[in-house]
Amino acid sequence: MLLTRILTACVGIPLIFACVYFGNLLFYIFMFAVMFFCVQEYLDICKKYKPHAVVSLVMASVFFIMLHYCNTSLNTAAVSAVLMLLILFALEVFGESTEQSVGRISVSFLGSFFIPLALIHMVYIREMKGGMQLLFFIFIVVWVVDTAAYAFGRMIGKHKLAKNVSPKKTIEGAAAGIIFGVFAAAACRYIFMEQILSLPQTLIIGFVISIIGQFSDLAESLIKRDGNIKDSGKIIPGHGGAFDRFDSYIFAAPAVYCTLHFISKI
Repeated sequence: MLLTRILTACVGIPLIFACVYFGNLLFYIFMFAVMFFCVQEYLDICKKYKPHAVVSLVMASVFFIMLHYCNTSLNTAAVSAVLMLLILFALEVFGESTEQSVGRISVSFLGSFFIPLALIHMVYIREMKGGMQLLFFIFIVVWVVDTAAYAFGRMIGKHKLAKNVSPKKTIEGAAAGIIFGVFAAAACRYIFMEQILSLPQTLIIGFVISIIGQFSDLAESLIKRDGNIKDSGKIIPGHGGAFDRFDSYIFAAPAVYCTLHFISKI
């Protein structure tokens, strides 16, 4: 199992870095694939609610494309949300059964709307000035946070962070993740981001990633807990599913994007 994880990492990490480095269509296709598998795995986790899986995947795919190629993303999101709900309500109104209809609509809509909307922000960040370095920065900080939180949680963790959702995560581990995440952010700044962000800006974003990334991981754990499963899928050998590996970015990517716009004005 450990060998499989190492071999997968040896292939996966260079692949991710290559997609980030070349950017443009290659990175967009990569993120589209990540989004598609995340939505697919999410819907499978929530299968007890009997979501409209095929319809949701189609809507998520079209929405992701529209968010990238339409300039007025806010209007696109608002109109798309209304259209998605219209379609999902129509499927229930004219369906064979109304049992759990609200649950099906809610689960289907969350997969179709929120996951694509969250992950498209990775593409938006790549398209910003210094986007390549910013994405390397985000990936590195997230990996450092996850590693530090896990290691210190195992070594000194005593107080549960969210015992009903993820019993192994501790407050001590989360605190270590934040500390090491901020230090990793500062290190990235001095290594390859001096021309992009000031030190205060870097520390702010590192702090945001460290907090929101860990919360995003807990949010995915909540979904898996409700579905009574350990891994979201098996598409990445030794690492589980795409949702498992990219859960930290579901909330972190929009948070970083908004923070970048905010700190650019101060």
